[in-house]
Amino acid sequence: MAQSSGSLSPLSVLADLTNFQINSPNMVSAGLPDDIHLSRLNALGVTHVIDLIPGDRDEERHSVRNLGMNYHNIQVVWDNPTYENFSDYAHEVSEAHNDGGLVLTHCKLNWRGSVFTYLYRITVQGEDERAMKAEMLKTWQPNEVWLAFIQNVLKEYNKVHGTHISTSVTASK
Repeated sequence: MAQSSGSLSPLSVLADLTNFQINSPNMVSAGLPDDIHLSRLNALGVTHVIDLIPGDRDEERHSVRNLGMNYHNIQVVWDNPTYENFSDYAHEVSEAHNDGGLVLTHCKLNWRGSVFTYLYRITVQGEDERAMKAEMLKTWQPNEVWLAFIQNVLKEYNKVHGTHISTSVTASK
């Protein structure tokens, strides 16, 4: 992640952004950013914003594009996330990475975002599942709906790609 001027670090200038995480050198995730957060993220090198919130997202799309960043909205319904949502997400992140871009994934509280980031990193990037799980759990413990989503994505991903990726995630009580 590019540094801003002076001694400011991403964590200090984004300390008030809900559940902000630096996931990797080319991925960050967070809860819902406001225009000030978006401007700070842009200054730190974010080039692509993937918004996982359903509904009318025109205001954010406009703000992001005015800052010169790419914007993509994937309408992930809270109680019905789908494999197609993840497939769209993986495509968008991969395209951004092919462009050399730094991606912000966000939703309202970074709960959706942390799960999507976890899944992308263990499937597409082949990172260690337990390490990625630990990172996700810093944000939240998925409930039964989201555990079923994780399991379904892995089942479908494994079928399509001939892999055998599994999860150690359990649902919150």
